[in-house]
Amino acid sequence: MLFDSHAHLGDRQFADDLDEVIRRAQENGVTHILNVGYDLEASRASVKLAEEYDNIYAAVGIHPHDAASVTEDTLNELRQLAQHDKVVALGEMGLDYYRNLSPKEKQQKVFRQQINLAKELDLPIIVHDRDAHQDTVRILKEEGADKVGGILHCFSGSWEMAKQCMNLGFYISLAGPVTFKNAKRPVEIAKLISLNRLLVETDCPYLAPEPKRGKRNEPAYVCYVAEKIAELKRISLDELAFVTHNNTKTVLRIK
Repeated sequence: MLFDSHAHLGDRQFADDLDEVIRRAQENGVTHILNVGYDLEASRASVKLAEEYDNIYAAVGIHPHDAASVTEDTLNELRQLAQHDKVVALGEMGLDYYRNLSPKEKQQKVFRQQINLAKELDLPIIVHDRDAHQDTVRILKEEGADKVGGILHCFSGSWEMAKQCMNLGFYISLAGPVTFKNAKRPVEIAKLISLNRLLVETDCPYLAPEPKRGKRNEPAYVCYVAEKIAELKRISLDELAFVTHNNTKTVLRIK
């Protein structure tokens, strides 16, 4: 009973075989998937996909890469999309200082705007943070994101950052990098984090785990992430799957 807490099934890499991808996920014990938007087009597609598949839920939001193009109209459409019954979170949103495809100031402004929209709508948030750890935590605190909580997806920060985010009511999600041979920080987090704040994800089609590294990622491969974490925590895969599945439902308020 695995729950892939972060997927991008609307990506063009899935255009030719999406039904097969979803079927393979189910055959590999992935009972639920959160499909995450990163711009308006992807957010619309995420809602549509969630309408078509009972086991898929949607998040809608604007990735920091696209922050420069955000207007009031953008936020108003997000507000409308978020009214859908299958939309369970806003995101992904946040900061990306690695690529800096939008100016830092604009990224921060749009991050704040989406946090406040989430508070207005009472929805948890999905946070993207790459090479922006200090500013991410600062903005979460300053904007009162603890009122809605959410997920730090594909977490790449330190244990100290993880503790600060968990104190704000956030869950920590680990992806393919925890399986990489040179992984250090994700492995440390996997060992230290308590089970009741842990999620697993693929971030597909990106970051395929070992032994699929270098190939297109897909929800079925979340089992490799779960197996590695279970090994690190010295528990069974069944226990890891059961707990992370329930954690994902809890943070997304899925009954």
